[in-house]
Amino acid sequence: MKWIYSVSLAVSLALQPALAEELIGPHPMNAQARDAFVNQLLSQMTLDEKIGQLRLISVGPDNPKEAIRDMIHKGQVGAIFNTVTRQDIRAMQDQVMQLSRLKIPLFFAYDVVHGQRTIFPIPLGLASSWDLDAVSAVGRVSAYEAADDGLNMTWAPMVDVSREPRWGRISEGFGEDTWLSSQMGSTMVKAMQGKSAADRYAVMTSVKHFAAYGGIEGGRDYNTVDMSSQRLFQDYLPPYKASLDAGSGGVMVALNSLNGVPATADGWLLKTVLRDEWKFKGITISDHGAIKELLKHGVASDPEDAVRVALKSGIDMSMSDEYYSKYLPGLVKRGAVSMAEIDDAARHVLNVKYDMGLFNDPYSHLGPKESDPQDTNAESRLHRADARDVARKSIVLLKNRLETLPLKRAGTIALIGPLADSQRDIMGSWSAAGVAKQSVSLLQGMRNATAGKATLLYAKGANISDNKGIQDFLNLYEQAVSVDARTPQAMIDEAVEKAKQADVVVAAVGEAQGMAHEASSRSELTIPASQQKLLAALKATGKPLVIVLMNGRPLTLVNEDRMADALVETWFSGTEGGNAIADVLFGDYNPSGKLPITFPRSVGQIPLYYNHLPTGRPYNYAKPNKYTSHYYDTVNGPLYPFGYGLSYTRFSVSPVKMSAKTMPRNGTVEASVTVTNTGDRDGATVVQMYLNDPVASVSRPVRDLRGFKRIMLKAGESQTVSFKIDVDALKFWNQQMQQVAEPGTFNVMIGLDSVRTQRAQFDYL
Repeated sequence: MKWIYSVSLAVSLALQPALAEELIGPHPMNAQARDAFVNQLLSQMTLDEKIGQLRLISVGPDNPKEAIRDMIHKGQVGAIFNTVTRQDIRAMQDQVMQLSRLKIPLFFAYDVVHGQRTIFPIPLGLASSWDLDAVSAVGRVSAYEAADDGLNMTWAPMVDVSREPRWGRISEGFGEDTWLSSQMGSTMVKAMQGKSAADRYAVMTSVKHFAAYGGIEGGRDYNTVDMSSQRLFQDYLPPYKASLDAGSGGVMVALNSLNGVPATADGWLLKTVLRDEWKFKGITISDHGAIKELLKHGVASDPEDAVRVALKSGIDMSMSDEYYSKYLPGLVKRGAVSMAEIDDAARHVLNVKYDMGLFNDPYSHLGPKESDPQDTNAESRLHRADARDVARKSIVLLKNRLETLPLKRAGTIALIGPLADSQRDIMGSWSAAGVAKQSVSLLQGMRNATAGKATLLYAKGANISDNKGIQDFLNLYEQAVSVDARTPQAMIDEAVEKAKQADVVVAAVGEAQGMAHEASSRSELTIPASQQKLLAALKATGKPLVIVLMNGRPLTLVNEDRMADALVETWFSGTEGGNAIADVLFGDYNPSGKLPITFPRSVGQIPLYYNHLPTGRPYNYAKPNKYTSHYYDTVNGPLYPFGYGLSYTRFSVSPVKMSAKTMPRNGTVEASVTVTNTGDRDGATVVQMYLNDPVASVSRPVRDLRGFKRIMLKAGESQTVSFKIDVDALKFWNQQMQQVAEPGTFNVMIGLDSVRTQRAQFDYL
């Protein structure tokens, strides 16, 4: 057999020059042509060249450009990430075309999570818009800018459902709800990939992190996940499935273990579910260094064993380690890994390169060399109007006592807080190629809004934290947080002096972006003590207090809610954040955002989410009883519920009208309400529909989101909003792991958040 393989290889190599000339396009962009082309190409490749296609490396200290050049020459690189300039990307693609034997193009990838150069609100903020048109705009602009930099793939969207606000990466996802995350994720995929990932200004997505990364124990990043099959398929898997059904060409595999098996070693997850049941044809990519970590997980005895386990479990491409190239040749030689398994993995990589159009034009996302921007960070490359519009839609008004907001452009306003003048923090985590100096801080935004009309005073008031350990943590890899050398009391004294001179105080407080990031889990969800002391001092002045929050997760805000006359959740709102927040504060934009995640009163309530299961002893707020499911030492229920958000106007919702009292098998029924703007301002709101199955073979959630519509109403205007309910909205996974819709009576709840709703019923026959 070895002799036959050697002869076959020799013949393949002899034929190679002719193939190399035909490798680069034009090729028809369809699956049949792709499969024929890739099969032919695989037949000409050596084992080392196939393994080389499975390597995804990062440019950096561990891989200097000279070393990469040598690896490219030897065919040991399939793709590169963390390179974001056309000149560098072009140079490496040139090396492939000039030095490698087969001239198989590289693809280039990056974490374009909420914008490439124009930074939009973090995904948790974007989800607060409940606006799929806004999500599409973010996807289109992000893809345009990423492709314009020469990139072919993004590690996004992140659709990890999470009910764990202690987890720093909750900032990267769309919140706690399965259905909302599914809608957001699939919309982002379609917007970024467009009609074809090969288009000039489209990029291929790689949905992450597969699977259930958001369910980690204790909110500690990289931790274990243990859950029932029902919960996994009902609550955590659907957003990945929806994003893949929308066409995502890639899947990034999670770092966590799932029910005792690391995702990187989970053949059931990556083959049975992903490939066999879901029919996924794209590429699977390990997360950073995940194959090495199989040793620490305790499922591999040594590096070679880790490689064997990962490849056989379904990991096509290895991110940022040398294990595949170092150990796969020996594993194949010994028969521990088959050539068919190598071919399958390499085929998936080559398939996505074909789908990216790289075999038609390796430089398709680069354009002519003379078109390269002279200034990579040129202002003209940004999309500020889009960023400002989306950021405004993402802001949530949590409290507005006695109509403190909107502010008047008159008198004296004091802006105080450690986040007021931070251009870095307002962009949030994973801000791709965004440049902090190009972002608009809240201070600058309010200066723009008040110029020539009101006096604006500013004081920092406090450091993000006075804890040196936290300061050092935040500045570990970059000088991300500036630390004022003055004493905390001196800073508060200055702030109080400015506040006393003002008619109203705006306090910008919350988290630094590094506090809501990968590896940034928190055991407490309070605003840091330094900022709490500042707020208390400002409240003591007796001036109206507007608290502007910047943060990447739900915080416990009981004290802040008591102190504030108005409370505004802005998340990390991106490049145009300062202008967008000012637009809302001064009433140029009427806030319409709604929370995509529950805000607890204390960390002890976690997990706290709206669509929980009923218990046999439910707590009744109106008639408290000792022997019920509750905490006796606190107010039960959230501080702010899922779907909650106020406006500068008021809306009323009529009783629910059903198109019919019964819904036939596989039929539909329609639920409608009339929404009226009863205030004196034009405004938008989000109408939300929830369903409840009160009697089923297994307990079903007290309510589940199954529809939403964002509507704009002029003052006094009414609009009828209708939701069609079909059998898919009624389905769930039963105890036998069958997805079923059981006959019975269903409750329909429609309102402007998950708590205050109008209710009706229908029977499913």
